[in-house]
Amino acid sequence: MGSKWRKVKLALGMNTCLYVPPTLEDSSSSTASTARLSDAVSTAQVHGSDFRPTTPTPSSSGLRLSLTGPKSSKKTCAICLTTMKTGQGHAIFTAECSHSFHFHCITSNVKHGNQICPICRAKWKEIPFQSPISDLPHGRSRINPVGWPQDDGWMTVLRRLPSPRLDTSRQSSAIFHAPEPVVFDDDEVLDDQPEITERSTSATEATDNNTIGTIDIKTYAEVTAVPRSASHNDFTVLIHLKAPATSERQDSHRNLSELPPVSENTRAPVDLVTVLDVSGSMAGTKLALLKRAMGFVIENLGPSDRLSVIAFSSTARRLFPLRRMTDNGRQQALQAVNSLISNGGTNIAEGLRKGAKVLVDRKWKNPVGSIILLSDGQDTYTVSSPAGSRARTDYQSLLPNSICHNNGEGLQIPVHAFGFGADHDAASMHSISEISGGTFSFIEAEGVIQDAFAQCIGGLLSVVVQELQVGVECVHPSLQLSSIKAGSYRTSMVEDGRMGFIDVGYLYAEEERDFLVAVNIPVVCSYDEMSLLKVSYVYTDPITKEMVTLEEASEVKIGRPEITGELVVSVEVDRQRNRLCAAEAMSEARAAAESGDLAGAVSVLESCRRVLSETASARAGDRLCLALCAELKEMQERMANRHVYEASGRAYVLSGLSSHSLQRATARGDSVDSTSLVQAYQTPSMVDMVNRSQTMVFANPTPQRSLRPAQSFPTRSRPR
Repeated sequence: MGSKWRKVKLALGMNTCLYVPPTLEDSSSSTASTARLSDAVSTAQVHGSDFRPTTPTPSSSGLRLSLTGPKSSKKTCAICLTTMKTGQGHAIFTAECSHSFHFHCITSNVKHGNQICPICRAKWKEIPFQSPISDLPHGRSRINPVGWPQDDGWMTVLRRLPSPRLDTSRQSSAIFHAPEPVVFDDDEVLDDQPEITERSTSATEATDNNTIGTIDIKTYAEVTAVPRSASHNDFTVLIHLKAPATSERQDSHRNLSELPPVSENTRAPVDLVTVLDVSGSMAGTKLALLKRAMGFVIENLGPSDRLSVIAFSSTARRLFPLRRMTDNGRQQALQAVNSLISNGGTNIAEGLRKGAKVLVDRKWKNPVGSIILLSDGQDTYTVSSPAGSRARTDYQSLLPNSICHNNGEGLQIPVHAFGFGADHDAASMHSISEISGGTFSFIEAEGVIQDAFAQCIGGLLSVVVQELQVGVECVHPSLQLSSIKAGSYRTSMVEDGRMGFIDVGYLYAEEERDFLVAVNIPVVCSYDEMSLLKVSYVYTDPITKEMVTLEEASEVKIGRPEITGELVVSVEVDRQRNRLCAAEAMSEARAAAESGDLAGAVSVLESCRRVLSETASARAGDRLCLALCAELKEMQERMANRHVYEASGRAYVLSGLSSHSLQRATARGDSVDSTSLVQAYQTPSMVDMVNRSQTMVFANPTPQRSLRPAQSFPTRSRPR
């Protein structure tokens, strides 16, 4: 029994929240459990022996789980009417009203939300439940499901987690309880950084002088030739970009259990602000898992990275100022995270306002700045529609103007939003990320939260390109651009259509981008070959702050013979057309679903899936095309009825749209596994960090986890 309880504590991050009497088995395995960094406090112990987290005592109204049962061994369980004795392999649950039951009996009794004691009829504030083997909603198999090890002894308790007792003798306690300053200019000073220079560097020079390298660029014409006597409107050219790799990226074949912290030698340090929902609906398992996930983030930030923690419910508070993640900084950050308690409502706008203020007011700036927002609810303080109007809800009011992506002034700080469970407002979270230039992830299964955070910081800790702008210029005097398709990235064209630009922004190491440019090709008389486009770029190196330009622009040419044979469409171009087609179908289906036409939405998705399955890339077995078809099928299932769509369909579609429009990985549903078909945009750095997350939590490097949906208990109904 002792080892099973140890597993419960590790799985839920409850080491600091619940006192369990030690057993010989627990003692014998203490060394192994220390190696599993499964919660924030365990992480802290790695970095300093002087950090001694205290074990809080549960309140009198809290739940107690006893391994030995009540003092009287003659008591009988009021549910099954059998004796509750020690040593029979059954945990004993003692409720807040002091009545005791077999744990498996009471979890069965309350699994539908019953909060009444079977004996005294007292109403409980906390409820136990048995973790099911597989309880993903609607009984559907996922595209690439993953599972936790099956263990009948694994049990979960939804409980209020008391605030840890902080050691008042420690200087860090003053940080948590001191009044907030009017201006957040108390950020920790940074180490000496490279002096900002104004000179421009060519891509050739950067390759010679910078170990990171430069952006690789390739172009593909729709077909290799067009007859001289024929014109071709909307002739498509694919521009493919791949960001350089960091020179010291970890070898993916190394022993994952021995992976060191991410190297800072060849990456830009980060200023990260986490804005965390601690409203009442986060109580219990979700808050425990959030603390564990934050412990992982803190563990993997380096001494040059800085972290600030904002907690919000009905109001918001800066719980931890912008501090470097040195050993001491980590310990203080972990104390701040472990002090989180849940109560109140959900004021996302106030949380973001305070998070943005941290970045706007700071005295010092790391090259990369970002906000991580997590919420499981709906903002009830800011978002509103005009009275009696059907106008779209004003989600933009949730995001401070100081960090909007396209406001043309101030900072441009991406907000990577994570919608947690079935009750969050996916539309608002998606809008926040879209307006700021960040991503929206849907965490459906609560056990995925740490992996989702890991995937996100795996990208943020590998930024190698900033302020990237791609230029496209027509070469032949008779050519004009007809369109530039770049998803969410802002595009522009000069009046005569001879030149266009794509504002890409920042790229993670080895991240790829694909853009489709269409030109109108005229009839020609005597050319054997025609030059169509020149492609160039300019960006900022985040480490040296130098501007890098591509001096010798890549040129796209096609043949213009008198007669052409049968021409084969480029698979590369066809693949990206399919991606854009799927994204457009998702957007159209979402609009239909929001208007109440779920049947029409399903029809749009099915029609697109049929078209994709007949394309050249699908017939060639292209992985992205197969992934798109599987994803469209999944979305159809999540639009089976209104209840399913409200619970998970909307969030799943929006996280997919966020991913495809930015060509950046997001967490969707229950998996961030790199083998999953929906993870078409994961970078090697993201894969490494997710593997690190899964290895640090579980002893077995190959995770096989059975995940259950993250939702409040009992489930709240969504407003129609």
